[in-house]
Amino acid sequence: MDNIRLILILAFAGVLFMIYSAWVQDYGPLVPGTTATAPSPAASPSSLNAASSDDSLPKPTLPDDAPAVATDPASSSATAADSPRLSPITVETDVLRAQISPQGATIENLWLLNYAATAEKPDDKFQLLKDLPPNMFIVQSGLLGQPQSAFPTHETIFSAEADSYRLDADQDEQVVTFRWGNASDIEVVKTYRFTRGSYLVKASQEIINHTDSPVSLRAYQQLQRSPQTEANQPKFVARTYTGGVYYGPEVKYKKEDFKEMTKQPLDEQITGGWIAMIQHYFLAAWVPPESLPQTFYTKVIGKNDPDPRYIIGQYSPPVTLAPGEQHAFEDQLFIGPKLADRLAKVAPGLHLAVDYGWLTILAEPIHWVLSWIHKLVGNWGWSIILLTILIKAAFYKLSETSYKSMAHMRKLTPRMKALKDRYGDDKERLNQAMMELYKKEKINPLGGCLPILVQIPVFIALYWVLLESVELRHAPFIFWLDNLTAPDPYYILPLIMGVSMFAQQKLNPPPPDPMQEKIMLALPVVFTVFFAFFPSGLVLYWTVNNLLSIAQQWYITRKIEQEERHKHA
Repeated sequence: MDNIRLILILAFAGVLFMIYSAWVQDYGPLVPGTTATAPSPAASPSSLNAASSDDSLPKPTLPDDAPAVATDPASSSATAADSPRLSPITVETDVLRAQISPQGATIENLWLLNYAATAEKPDDKFQLLKDLPPNMFIVQSGLLGQPQSAFPTHETIFSAEADSYRLDADQDEQVVTFRWGNASDIEVVKTYRFTRGSYLVKASQEIINHTDSPVSLRAYQQLQRSPQTEANQPKFVARTYTGGVYYGPEVKYKKEDFKEMTKQPLDEQITGGWIAMIQHYFLAAWVPPESLPQTFYTKVIGKNDPDPRYIIGQYSPPVTLAPGEQHAFEDQLFIGPKLADRLAKVAPGLHLAVDYGWLTILAEPIHWVLSWIHKLVGNWGWSIILLTILIKAAFYKLSETSYKSMAHMRKLTPRMKALKDRYGDDKERLNQAMMELYKKEKINPLGGCLPILVQIPVFIALYWVLLESVELRHAPFIFWLDNLTAPDPYYILPLIMGVSMFAQQKLNPPPPDPMQEKIMLALPVVFTVFFAFFPSGLVLYWTVNNLLSIAQQWYITRKIEQEERHKHA
């Protein structure tokens, strides 16, 4: 029975180690050379699009009775393979700056103006979309028709009405328009509508059939990216999930990681869902109309190349336009930070892109309480401390029972030592005598284990909250702690945590077995090493929790010892 607490603590350490190992294995920094670290001829923008021409488009089917397209739009438009790289159209609002290529009106570069690339360089804005490897990530859209038709895809060159757009102080909206075709043929108008203070872009593909024959077509939208690699990422800092995700009312939130895309392409029809590529703190997501069924798909381009590209996309049901008719495919595009409250307003389930893992049910209320406290105190570090106090208060009675049990066991230490001296190496007799002693004194030796069991899921959920909450990204606390989501650069806080853990152990009854005692003494060192690579915010939580636990346990132990002295006085 005395081994249970030790086993639980070791199991907790094992859980931490497995979490760390899994992250490093699945999402850790990639080995340089496994992905391109500099643009190569095969990875240039033109070659990217040329390579995607055959593979990146879905292959939907149109109805058998769908009319053929009577004209050849290709004759009125150049394509990417024929043209050099074109100068992008720039768009700047109060929260983002984008570069949109005339080639397919692809959003090929995008910076988030309210987020710094690194805490050390706040003036360098974070770039989410990027058209060159490493970390290539672009947003594409286009139209599909019958095989003999030639509707504009993400490779077709559009004409723009201006070279640059800026949202002025007196504007709430900026509309960017691209055109393809002409008034005697098929005309396509692709529009992005940017809004002040918003990362949500309304996207539209409007088709006007000027021909004298009906045409049938679909719209598609897709997100294409290469595996994420960060050359300056510390080796021992694990990262969160990067890859495709999608949602539907029935399938709920599902991940499509790059391995799964390579193994088995996605092909699923969903109504009322969305697709996204997510990474640490940020995402890009296509949200179709809620009532319109979509086919979600994945593709891999150059799966055997050193720098493969992964696609998650959607295409609509076919639409047939009679001569003179027009139709607009309307979608929403979210490109920005994973702010749960904003995402929840965009589409059902989109807030789940803030990926807390299997403990979402615990992590979401923790994040809500943490955000509520932050509104009051204005500092995430103090918010974590106050949250820790609240969690500690919630578990106060549970901890009190545990600490009382520990205090009573501590009281029995001399008698247990005497039993050990009496029975020596006879483990069976010793354990039997100890159990009789516990029974006589009405002490439950497992009572001290319950708080550890309860705190493990809370600890893991809080870990995810601190790791996934973009609100805490680069958030400073006090003194040297200038980024609560990064490890302590000087390892001071982990050392304080280790000392507090050691002090707490001294309040517990010593294990009767010398080997167990040595292992217990080594645990603060082991945990200090673990916590040295954890986010400072998490170490802050654990340190404050330890200090509060020490205060509570010291008070209870002292009270019981005083009662014992008065009893024998």
